Amino acid sequence: MSELKRTSLFQVHQNHGGKLVDYSGWSLPVQYEGITAEHEAVRTAVGLFDVSHMGEVEVKGSDAEAYLQNLVTNDVSILEDNQVLYTFMCYPHGGIVDDLLVYKYSKEHYLLVINAGNIDKDFSWMKDNKRNYDVELNNISEEISEIAIQGPKAEEVLQKLTNEDLSRIGFFYCKQNIDVAGAKCLISRTGYTGEDGFEIYLNHQDAEKVWKQLMEAGEKEGIKPAGLGARDTLRFEATLPLYGNEISEKITPLEAGLGFFVKLNKENFIGKEALVKQKQEGLKRKIVGFEMVDKGIPRNGYEIVADNGQIIGFVTTGYQSPTLKRTIGLAIVDADYNELDTPINVQVRNRLLKAKVISKRFYQKNYKK
Repeated sequence: MSELKRTSLFQVHQNHGGKLVDYSGWSLPVQYEGITAEHEAVRTAVGLFDVSHMGEVEVKGSDAEAYLQNLVTNDVSILEDNQVLYTFMCYPHGGIVDDLLVYKYSKEHYLLVINAGNIDKDFSWMKDNKRNYDVELNNISEEISEIAIQGPKAEEVLQKLTNEDLSRIGFFYCKQNIDVAGAKCLISRTGYTGEDGFEIYLNHQDAEKVWKQLMEAGEKEGIKPAGLGARDTLRFEATLPLYGNEISEKITPLEAGLGFFVKLNKENFIGKEALVKQKQEGLKRKIVGFEMVDKGIPRNGYEIVADNGQIIGFVTTGYQSPTLKRTIGLAIVDADYNELDTPINVQVRNRLLKAKVISKRFYQKNYKK
């Protein structure tokens, strides 16, 4: 068995009493004090996450914009310098290679932030589709640490460590070379929780110092370190997809209800033909929200069964929602069953439990626009 990779904050997690688990080959904390306490801290105050396992790829060159326009589903050409874009890379059949963020520094220089478990696959895909574009691709994932500070008090806490006016960084914008506690950082107003907050990219040697200073700066505001468990419950309540659950090689962005990030009017991109066809023919299945009527926790992969006994889909994510105090989930089901209040059943081990389709808008996102 290969040794788990460690982030530059590994010792910090041990010092905080983090319960470390294997996540995509990395040793990362699933929780510290507890998932619910960490979740509530982010919803009401501020939480700190180590997301250094994420991947980063630089795209440079005179054809950088054209290359990315072909590679991803969203429209890179509309970006201003220092703006961030959420998008997908798709296979020719329309399934998803990965979801990612595109940071535009200039028309000839971009940073792509990709999922930890997909780094090697994604980078190979990017290189395989380089064609004749004049671009240079650099996988710099192992050179960068990343800290996410999230919650309604995130700006207040981070502002104590920098002279940069953070209120001037808009939602899905970034700024380079910001001094945070003496460290040079890239800061973006982004995150994966449904709350306002920032993601801080920095050198490994500065990560522990910045983490400790953020924890000290946020003591009065009730800052807590937060693990992968809270990261998942937070993103789920905000209906943010997780690769391998709501989106995958076998689930297209349109089936996932994320067509907003697919610009079918673009000249061309990998997967466009398949997605145009899927839209024209009508979706045969969709991601829906549901709430349990019977008692039980739906888990990823559990079958969804219609009242007539037919298997019509499966659960992608399910939880007892810490914020809503209800047992809810997301599932991909046959399109005939996507109407609100449609009765469905979830196969939980050897029991068939009643549930009903509800809106996917579980939680009102609180971003600073």
